[in-house]
Amino acid sequence: METQTKLDIDFVRSQFPGLEHGWTFFDNAGGSQILKRAVERINTFLYDKNVQIGGSYDVSQQAAKALLDAREAAMHLVNAARPEEIVFGSSTTVLIQNLARAMRSQLKAGDEIIVTISDHESNIGPWDGLRDMGVIIKFWPLDTRTYELDIADLVPLMSERTKLVCVTHVSNILGAINPVADIARFVHERGARICVDAVAYAPHRAIDVVAWDVDYYVFSLYKTYGPHYAMMYGKYDHLLELDPLYHFFYGRDKVPGKLEPGNPNYELAYSLTGIVDYLCELGEKTGATGSQRERIVAAFDAIAVQENALTERLLSYLRSRNDCRIIGETTNRNGRRIPTISFVFEGRDSEDICKAMDAYRIAIRFGDFHARRLGDHLGLPQYNGAVRVSMVHYNTIAEVDRLTSALDEILGRDGVARKGAV
Repeated sequence: METQTKLDIDFVRSQFPGLEHGWTFFDNAGGSQILKRAVERINTFLYDKNVQIGGSYDVSQQAAKALLDAREAAMHLVNAARPEEIVFGSSTTVLIQNLARAMRSQLKAGDEIIVTISDHESNIGPWDGLRDMGVIIKFWPLDTRTYELDIADLVPLMSERTKLVCVTHVSNILGAINPVADIARFVHERGARICVDAVAYAPHRAIDVVAWDVDYYVFSLYKTYGPHYAMMYGKYDHLLELDPLYHFFYGRDKVPGKLEPGNPNYELAYSLTGIVDYLCELGEKTGATGSQRERIVAAFDAIAVQENALTERLLSYLRSRNDCRIIGETTNRNGRRIPTISFVFEGRDSEDICKAMDAYRIAIRFGDFHARRLGDHLGLPQYNGAVRVSMVHYNTIAEVDRLTSALDEILGRDGVARKGAV
């Protein structure tokens, strides 16, 4: 059946109880609102299956089934080959720290890891910590004219000693989608692997780890309509090679358990079934039929249409002001920009703007958003960081218009730069 790309926004907003409290949430890159059905799955586990897995009795078997259901939901969400390729953890930061620890036996002094200056510190710090064993860390620079990572700049950094390239799918400041499939292909042709931080991408577009041929792919559920938890995809053969992080009797072949010390949080993992259930229903509402995966893709197609409209609405306003500097691309060419938009106003302190916005019950944020190296590189400290408006598909054009009206009142409608405020 042919699908429709228009989102049923009334249905969407009805699925997020937090939207009922009178606030406009434009801080979704810091954490999205949670789906009602994700909370319901958590409660179902805690009320009906709250025992340790591995027992012979029925409730323990139900708990084990719930954990497997969670891995299978995650498998469909990212298009992995098997549920064992899904590793759960408390956050993206912790999962990448664990990955770096589990790779130590594969590395030796003189080996090289490439990171980007445009990443969140979660995908820089854990690798930088391997310097103590002689690993060489190289930085892939950002082209500050285009705000893009150019593969041509990666060429001179790669060598026969390069083991891993770490990159963000979307910068949580810049908002542009990086071509991870092209980067993965380039890296693999030179014998290295790739680790992708997908935190800022996962809420916005369909994920396909197989098509992109990424080796490790990590993101947080609390920014993808779930609770404070995270997941990592890893190619099964690569996970087998990693060092066990659990008890000594968890051997290399115990995947993914050897990478989940202390066991995963069962109830938070189980919430993933609610997230995927929602996406499937959203896809069905566009007219999609077929497999779970096909319905997920249809949902994200509709999400992209809604988010592109939100992105252009705000960018158009910001471009109209002569006192505004948009951080990153100023247009949304071919839908390459997700609706995470950072900007500064000349002569204005970003914190003051955000605090003034609180009176309008519109939630935005300022700072470097734990991408400090990028923020410093872009000169954001002089503004006390950037103002960031981060939207998702449950936001509306009317909410964007309320934001821009509030900005006009806070900044002055003439758009003339004010000096001396910083």
